[in-house]
Amino acid sequence: MIVRGLIFDINGTLTDIHTNEWHDDVYRVISNLFYYQGIAIAPDTIKNSYFQIMKEQKAASGERYPEFDAVGIFREIITRSSTDFTRRLPPEKLEQLPRLFAETHRAASLFRLQLHDGVKDTLKQLLPKYRLAIVSDGQTAYAVPELNAVGLLGYFDPVIVSGNLGYRKPDKRLFENALTAMEMEPSEVVFVGNDMYNDVYGAQRLGMKTVFFRSNQGLQKKEGVNPDYIIYNFPELLNALCFFEER
Repeated sequence: MIVRGLIFDINGTLTDIHTNEWHDDVYRVISNLFYYQGIAIAPDTIKNSYFQIMKEQKAASGERYPEFDAVGIFREIITRSSTDFTRRLPPEKLEQLPRLFAETHRAASLFRLQLHDGVKDTLKQLLPKYRLAIVSDGQTAYAVPELNAVGLLGYFDPVIVSGNLGYRKPDKRLFENALTAMEMEPSEVVFVGNDMYNDVYGAQRLGMKTVFFRSNQGLQKKEGVNPDYIIYNFPELLNALCFFEER
């Protein structure tokens, strides 16, 4: 097999991340930020609205694997709760507020963000030889800044994030978008992920070889789904590529 490119998931594959969007302190922070926009809204009300609007977005999408829009959620909350003070804010600030709230929500819910051991050194070895890309479930409002925060943003092109498209893995269109941008066939690309269904099953449906990273996140088993190679630490990816290229 001739390998020309690799596509990676982010959370659980490249990064060791822990968030808790249900924590009450998240919505205390958001409530406090709303005060500065002229909106008095209780933390519990924000929390309930956040998850209810998310549910409504997914129900209305018509997709089999629907994705929510975090920026859209806060745009809706702001629209419902705006006061005269809010509406008098500078137009450029009003335009940016939903994204600011989405970023703040993520920041308040973030408890850990770090690279898995050996990720950066391994990617540095891969980059001269392979085209590297991202296909990840998440929101661009924080997926791209988090890649930047751990020093990886410049390694990948394209970066495909489900929040921009309205559907999640294992929807094959996410993988197809990356392959089109890379100008490669599925048989030339290896997908590296940590979820047996979303990553391995999703990529295999298109004919890509798969490497399953057995990390501390993601679905570890799925009946009828078997990756082509399993790694237990990230640098073992180099051995996996040797395995594929020798076949």
